[in-house]
Amino acid sequence: MTLLPPLEPAVLPPGIRARFIDGINGLRMHVLEAGHEPPGRPLVLLLHGFPELAYSWRKVMLPLAAAGFHVVGPDQRGYGRTSGWSPAFDQDLRPFSMLSLARDALALIYALGHRSVAAVIGHDFGSPVAAWCAIVRPDVFRSVVLMSAPFAGPPELPLGAADVVSPIGDMAASLARLSRPRKHYHWYYATRAANADMTSSPQGMHDFLRGYFHHKSADWTDNKPFHLRDWSAEQMAQLPTYYVMDLDQTMPETVAPYLPSEVDIAACRWLPDNELAVYSAEYQRNGFQGGLNWYRTRFDASLNAELSLFSHRTIDVPSLFIAGKSDWGVLQAPGAYERMQMDVCTRMTGCHLIDGAGHWVMQEQPGPVNALLVAFCQQKGSPTG
Repeated sequence: MTLLPPLEPAVLPPGIRARFIDGINGLRMHVLEAGHEPPGRPLVLLLHGFPELAYSWRKVMLPLAAAGFHVVGPDQRGYGRTSGWSPAFDQDLRPFSMLSLARDALALIYALGHRSVAAVIGHDFGSPVAAWCAIVRPDVFRSVVLMSAPFAGPPELPLGAADVVSPIGDMAASLARLSRPRKHYHWYYATRAANADMTSSPQGMHDFLRGYFHHKSADWTDNKPFHLRDWSAEQMAQLPTYYVMDLDQTMPETVAPYLPSEVDIAACRWLPDNELAVYSAEYQRNGFQGGLNWYRTRFDASLNAELSLFSHRTIDVPSLFIAGKSDWGVLQAPGAYERMQMDVCTRMTGCHLIDGAGHWVMQEQPGPVNALLVAFCQQKGSPTG
């Protein structure tokens, strides 16, 4: 993996800097940072999801910095300009496990000279990482914001050898038997072919990502989430094809019909082409395997058994949930949204579904998101809050 300079200032809003921090649980971590002067401000840590980057927080960082926080967003393990991880498919997945990713976050906090954070904020797959941070080290991660992906808690004991590791894995055969054969995207992302499919997509990286981001946003007007009754294949098949795919299709083939027109692309204010180009350049260079390895850990029996050590542990620090009203991610796992509120987060201050936003809520609607984040961090996430 070629060592690169930090992300160029020309692509960042003025006031956000990029730099590297060495020795982060074996990584040379690339971070974006705002509010680093003057010293002594409470830290807010931002954890992105898939297929995203620290750059995904560019519209969030300056408002939080203006509110008095030191704001840091890393390219997480497997992403962007962070190095020290292996892109191989055939490797031990332990470095990509939830506990390892939480350890990455802890090591970064210490390297920055902090001993705690006012808030850890995670979006998409960064949401469960933030949740695990709050579960394992509530003394360090003093509040948590979960975005787009509800957290239903640790796996519950017992996890015997005959137990199913993942309800998604157990469902694969049932989805394949439907009259319109299907597969869950987690299962697809765990396959050897997924990285090559997406890295070498027929439409090219930029158009593939354009279609992917568009399809999961509020710009695709058919994103109208509703509650599914259960985990049955018949119910899950009602999800959009970016979650429950046709059995014989790749992800590039899945999103290709949803590439917006040139007129729609030109009208897209939340992700103009010059900003999308930052993503396409990073993924063209690195591929997707680093992020895909996170999905693969969900099918690893030993890693799931390790997490069951925390069975029935709850998130007891102040918490907040934010997502787009058009985001199927909120309801894609039946029951998770309700369980998060009723059982898992014992000090949840609110759940907010933002109008005019799909899955990329902090990019699609930064105004209301920033208002919620600033209020939460100031009221609940400060060291005296």
